[in-house]
Amino acid sequence: MITVEQLVVPASVQDDDAQDFIDNVDIHARAEAEKYGHDELRLTPAEVLPWWQDPASPRALFGVKVDGELVGRAMYNRRVTDPTTCWVAIDVVPEFRGRGIGSAIAERLQQFARSEGRSKMIGYVVSAPSIGGTRIDAPTGFGSLPADTDEARFLQKHGYRLEQVVRASRLVLPVDVAVEPPADYRVHHWVNTTPPQWLEQMALLYTRMSTDAPSAGLETPEDPWTVERVIEEDRATAAGPRPYLIAVVEHVPTGQLAGYTTLAVPAEVERPVHQHDTLVLREHRGNRLGMLLKVANIDQLQRRYPGHPSIITFNAEENRFMLDVNEAVGFVPMGYEGAWRKDL
Repeated sequence: MITVEQLVVPASVQDDDAQDFIDNVDIHARAEAEKYGHDELRLTPAEVLPWWQDPASPRALFGVKVDGELVGRAMYNRRVTDPTTCWVAIDVVPEFRGRGIGSAIAERLQQFARSEGRSKMIGYVVSAPSIGGTRIDAPTGFGSLPADTDEARFLQKHGYRLEQVVRASRLVLPVDVAVEPPADYRVHHWVNTTPPQWLEQMALLYTRMSTDAPSAGLETPEDPWTVERVIEEDRATAAGPRPYLIAVVEHVPTGQLAGYTTLAVPAEVERPVHQHDTLVLREHRGNRLGMLLKVANIDQLQRRYPGHPSIITFNAEENRFMLDVNEAVGFVPMGYEGAWRKDL
């Protein structure tokens, strides 16, 4: 009998009860490396823990153990402002696959979601490299994934359907690119902590990130931000091991921020930098602000933290505007993920 248990998310990775969490991070990193063919996406437990502790998005950790060893893990995530949606992820170590562990975890997640009254489950799953044969087209009309893979068969068996294809891209550093700000726009930079004069506008931008980014048929709910939440997020970021470089662009005539972008920088210079959000508000698009923001933050990275080998980012395949920007800067595809949905 396979027993799925809820595991502890520790207060610190140094705590006595942190081992399950540490093993969970390792299992997930190994699963990603298996699909991508490298471990450039690997994060340390200390880097991941603040994300797990975010009070606005409570997360639960589940696992299956054999002889005391964690062999399968799952993340369950929801937002306090939305009662309908949850996000899930499942990984099983290779030598224990085919024994029903993944299915047992999937069933436990579904039970947990139903117990909370959730009606929709979303999972982002790395796809194995193309092996030919039948493919599953995204309903967006942009991108497809191979159907004859373990993950595609597993997800469809458990009632998930593909809604979106997401491209992972890599930019090899250093790069020498420059963009002049258009008339009426000005770039500002900071690390970790939002200057007080921008707190309200960053709360707006973070909220708009949840509604303006392409979400296909996932119907991602709005994620409202407040000034207090921005301050708390900044505090957690500053206390973590990775500095966050933020670049914003101001529309000078109105004094309003039109967009932002972020980079998370690991302490080890041999590791890649992770590109997180990039957003230009709809009402300011068409002014090359996406390119301006990307280039400005890359320049900030290379001046403040030189020597990192690359930047990795993710974009929906239908987000042609941002993919065009990335390709112009020099990003190239390194793999694909599927965004899968299940209605309960």
